[in-house]
Amino acid sequence: MSNDIQTRSSGAPDSTDSRQKASRYGSAALTPPVDVIEDAAGITLYADLPGVSRENLNLHVEAETLTIEAQSGLSVPDGLKTSHTEVGLGRFQRVFTLSKELDTEKVSAELAQGVLKLRIPKAEHAKPRRIDVEVS
Repeated sequence: MSNDIQTRSSGAPDSTDSRQKASRYGSAALTPPVDVIEDAAGITLYADLPGVSRENLNLHVEAETLTIEAQSGLSVPDGLKTSHTEVGLGRFQRVFTLSKELDTEKVSAELAQGVLKLRIPKAEHAKPRRIDVEVS
């Protein structure tokens, strides 16, 4: 599997107002770190998405492209101001080009404690199989 990563911009905002952040960064997104593990049955992808809820997570598979888009719920309550912000941008995006050996019709996803786990099995034609040899 080869990954095609889209990174638009990054940086830590100094504004605490989410509306100002949205206008300041426009379509900017963080690239979440991802681990990909392959086995004989397929691949498992783990993406770190801190502060993201199921409602704010969008996964799309179109042709051989997997897109992860998410919005974190890290916001400052009304009436409070931060004195220091290290993670101010709460939008994530990552795009992968999937191998034709994977069965994109059978993708499963699980989100727990800020970690997205995607399981993409190999297509039947790509799975290893044993060939019996007949003796004549």
